[in-house]
Amino acid sequence: MESVLMNIFTLILIVQFFIGNLSNGFTVLISCIDLANRRRLSTADQILTGLAISRIGLLWEILISWFEFRHYSAFFVHGLQLRIIIFAWIITNHLSIWLATILSVFYLLKIASFSSHIFLYLKWRVEKLILVILLGSLVFLFLNILQMNLYINEWMHMHETSTTWNSTQGDATEFSGWLLLTMTIYTLIPFTVALMAFLLLIFSLRKHLNRMQLSSQGYKDLRSKAHINALKMVISFLLLYAIFCLSILISWIGSTYKNDQLQKIGQIIGTVYPSSHSFILILGNPKLRKTTLWYRGC
Repeated sequence: MESVLMNIFTLILIVQFFIGNLSNGFTVLISCIDLANRRRLSTADQILTGLAISRIGLLWEILISWFEFRHYSAFFVHGLQLRIIIFAWIITNHLSIWLATILSVFYLLKIASFSSHIFLYLKWRVEKLILVILLGSLVFLFLNILQMNLYINEWMHMHETSTTWNSTQGDATEFSGWLLLTMTIYTLIPFTVALMAFLLLIFSLRKHLNRMQLSSQGYKDLRSKAHINALKMVISFLLLYAIFCLSILISWIGSTYKNDQLQKIGQIIGTVYPSSHSFILILGNPKLRKTTLWYRGC
């Protein structure tokens, strides 16, 4: 029965893996076609393309981890393999959440309207701001990798001195807890920034509706739709990433209580974020949405 249930979990994961790669691959393909035709990509397209590539990497990392870490022994036999998988997960997850956060900031600066001099200054220099945020996030990535590498060294040393399988399992549980804690710390900042962008977009929309009561209905509708569309994109990221963090917590609980099924359920839930969010971004992007409808019509 357990084997059948595990096969069902594996099938669900593979289906989500292909769906996520299809949606993200579509975004990358359209960007490559635009780049070949126009010799350049807009800032929004560059962010979406980088985000799609990072999501593809994250999905592959989840799939590899699914088959590689089915037993605790996989952690301990190959120290180099452990580093490669953990570092790949850290890098793809880091780029995925930071690029989604940058996209939220981009929506805010392009759509929202505030009279603050600081906001106007950032609005006029949105491309430079995005570059600064991206480069600044690499500092957190470097610290995260450095910290994790030090802990892996210590953890592997503890494993080499372990003489029983029970102590090995305890080390694995401790390592899972440390990985969860590290992820929470290093993703709290981008998640908070995206949440602030969402709240500012709501405030901007409210100001816009009050200000446009005496203006033309058409202008009001266009601006309001732009706000609402941006809000959908940002809130979808916040909700789906919260689900992703919840999946990590479920996996950790499963590891702590040695419940393999609960751990696998957490991994399955975790694939919802990188696969589903891409579809929402496609529907929210006019160019990608029109291209999708065009291909469907063909």
